[in-house]
Amino acid sequence: MPDADDRYAPIEDYAVIGDCASAALVGKNGSIDWLCWPRFDSPSVFAALLDAEKGGCFQIRPVDDFTVERRYLPDTNVLETTFTTDTGVLRLTDVMPVAERAAYRRELWPTHEILRKIECVEGSVEMNVVCDPRLEYGQIDPPLEDRGPHGFFYNHKGAVLIVRSELPLTQSRGRGALYGQQTLHEGERHFLSLTFDEGEPAVLPLLGDHAERKLARSIDYWRDWAGRCAYEGPYRDAVVRSALTLKLMTFAPSGAIVAAPTTSLPEAIGGERNWDYRYCWLRDAALTLRALYELGYEAEGRAFFSWLLHATRLTAPRLSVLYDVHGNSNVEERTLPHLEGYRQSPPVRVGNGAHGQLQLDTYGELISAAYEFVRREERLDSWHARLLKSLGDEVCERWREPDEGIWEVRSGRHHHTFSKAMCCVALERLVALHEAGYLRVNTDRYRDEAETIRAAVEEQGYNEEMESYVATFDGDRVDASLLLLPFYGYTEATAPRMKSTFVRHHEELAQDGLLYRYPPGTDDGLSSEEGAFGICSFWDEEMFARLGRLEEAQENLDRTLAYANDLGLFAEEIDPETGAFLGNFPQAFTHVGLINAVLTLQKARDGTLATLDEPVEHVRS
Repeated sequence: MPDADDRYAPIEDYAVIGDCASAALVGKNGSIDWLCWPRFDSPSVFAALLDAEKGGCFQIRPVDDFTVERRYLPDTNVLETTFTTDTGVLRLTDVMPVAERAAYRRELWPTHEILRKIECVEGSVEMNVVCDPRLEYGQIDPPLEDRGPHGFFYNHKGAVLIVRSELPLTQSRGRGALYGQQTLHEGERHFLSLTFDEGEPAVLPLLGDHAERKLARSIDYWRDWAGRCAYEGPYRDAVVRSALTLKLMTFAPSGAIVAAPTTSLPEAIGGERNWDYRYCWLRDAALTLRALYELGYEAEGRAFFSWLLHATRLTAPRLSVLYDVHGNSNVEERTLPHLEGYRQSPPVRVGNGAHGQLQLDTYGELISAAYEFVRREERLDSWHARLLKSLGDEVCERWREPDEGIWEVRSGRHHHTFSKAMCCVALERLVALHEAGYLRVNTDRYRDEAETIRAAVEEQGYNEEMESYVATFDGDRVDASLLLLPFYGYTEATAPRMKSTFVRHHEELAQDGLLYRYPPGTDDGLSSEEGAFGICSFWDEEMFARLGRLEEAQENLDRTLAYANDLGLFAEEIDPETGAFLGNFPQAFTHVGLINAVLTLQKARDGTLATLDEPVEHVRS
């Protein structure tokens, strides 16, 4: 058997394509190694990413050795991979078709599709095709039926996968894999399509000129959307790529944004830090909402906020840490022992046990998102107001409790400084919304509790000897989440305690333009190490900007951006020594951090920088 590393591509070698309902990862070798249908968190169709032998893949590549270049077509999520061999050049274009609703009315499209266009642009190239779906996370080798000109049909539990190809494909003996090999000559073009339908009549995908039109409409859709980006300053390409990535990871029917489209990509090779990120975290709420609104994507901001309050209404006044794309919080964690894991890094997990944790910071982040929404929209529905009041009352009752904190540690509950500070922010935001006439709360109670929380944070959450806010009350460990305190308006970046906190955190956590979330070796209930966190690195750069240290902010931002892969994508973590990606990919939170860091730096240069404590309009809803 080949070495495990030889069977797995580096995480940074992948690209992502998607249709705002699900997503696929495509390697530099033309192999789709990860795809879940019909939703981000559905069982996989291809999972070679997590088990090279059992997972299944859909690969198109030259037979002979090749070099590869790739790009997204400008301002799109349409991937173009160019293979160069000794005999010619082959170009592969991959898309999960999307379009405005009018296109669906003009022409019937499958519910879910991957469309692959292969063309020889120079010389001649012998190429291979392998389509080997393994359903239910590699556990099902579905039966295959050859229906001649209608294509190949895989049926499983009422769902059907259909493969149609302009290249001849043959079935492997005794199995459901499809294979093809053919030499293409300059000017030849062929389409292959894989579709999924469930619980309704399947739509046969049309190839040829119909597929070409579908590709063109998808390109137009993404370019029209990217063209709405209001930001025109420095680093615009990186901002637009991040925005396109966030849009791709949005579940269009609900407005939810998943943290990542993957599960169990390890934060340490061979370690146990493997989690399922195909869900939506409240922790990301205010940061994400700010990014969407600042870029001019008001409709997406409204949809995301609506999803936030819909999901939390189902559990209020208790908040779950995370929810699925429909707002359900019951996402029990389990392992899949039949899969070996990426680069033999088990366990492979589906579901996420963090859903049952207590994270008090989520109250502050959700209420800050509501505050940001009201500042932008100048309205708040009555039931939204009642929901927010119930959350404020819950904060008053529970802020003294220990919790697992923003990083969802598995070492038990502690009194996390950031969690307490965000409880203070939650109550102060609600008082401000009351004073602006958007809701009614017991302001005397909320002010008293907020003052009590603030006193506790300043007394127990600040270490005088270290001259720094610390991770837990009466502790001596730094934590990158504390760099967010100025963003949420708990304090100013220029306040003496915050300035010294930043100095301490940068000294202890920064390495080569990246930032760890807390010092390596911290007891978080897990034994393995981890990489630097992309989002924390961008928080670090925001702090430089907020302190007016603009050249240092730009220098560090340039260094962090250089860690992106060739397509401008980021995973959750990065190994500072090698630059290798770690953790789930692509990571929405990292790209939100990128956008906000660029916006903060530009506003600092323009002299328009403010925190989220900008006043709401005093207009009664």
